[in-house]
Amino acid sequence: MSDRVSVEIDGPLAHVTMTREDRLNGLDLAMLRGLVDAAAEVRADRSVRAVVLSGAGRSFSAGLDFASVTKNQGQMMFHFFRPPWRSTNLYQEACWAWRRLPVPVLAVIQGHCFGGALQLALGADFRFAKPDAQFSVMEAKWGLVPDMSGTATLRELLPMDVAKRLAMTAEVFDGTKAHELGLVTEVADDPRAAAVELAEQLATRSPDALAATKRLFQRTRHVSPWQAFRLESVYQLRLLLGANHKIARKAGAAGKVAEYVNRTFR
Repeated sequence: MSDRVSVEIDGPLAHVTMTREDRLNGLDLAMLRGLVDAAAEVRADRSVRAVVLSGAGRSFSAGLDFASVTKNQGQMMFHFFRPPWRSTNLYQEACWAWRRLPVPVLAVIQGHCFGGALQLALGADFRFAKPDAQFSVMEAKWGLVPDMSGTATLRELLPMDVAKRLAMTAEVFDGTKAHELGLVTEVADDPRAAAVELAEQLATRSPDALAATKRLFQRTRHVSPWQAFRLESVYQLRLLLGANHKIARKAGAAGKVAEYVNRTFR
């Protein structure tokens, strides 16, 4: 268990919380490893049907803790190299791992959400923020580029010119503006309550259908229509042959709440 990230399983929901609140949940190497390990822990538990990702205290996260990360230049540079078994380095994996999870991930954002923290939030499927939460693609302030998967996630949600502007200027904007831009799913005075409400709703659906839907939208975003159609058919056949589809049909016909078995779709 990481001393930077906690994982609590509450029925079908996993609550993953960054717990370095004395440093505004700044992302040091231990925090990044903790996030990677937390995602792996959630993946291994097939009873989990949704993840609520948050930061303890007054901020989601103030972003990369440069003072800590740059103390050991050799270690910092080492983690830019990706291991042979995956396509991401440590900095990228801490954010991108949530995209690869076969369950929906909902980020709860308050206070600061700068730089790497914004890229972490964009790794979630849904983002709920307070109106006065502060956002920035902060890397430009330090003469850098967003390199924690941000180039992939920003372009999914924003027109290219808007993504470039935010990445080049490091301008700070609030939750309301983030919602207008499309970076935030919903603005709420109590974003955790809003996120949990949706997570609980999602948990009533077939976990296999949730996993297949998430994977389908991610894999078909940049492919031709006929490639998307092929994947639709492949995934649908897998679902039709699965136990949870049969459970959904029987429950629907009987007017009852479906009692699904654990996810089999990876």
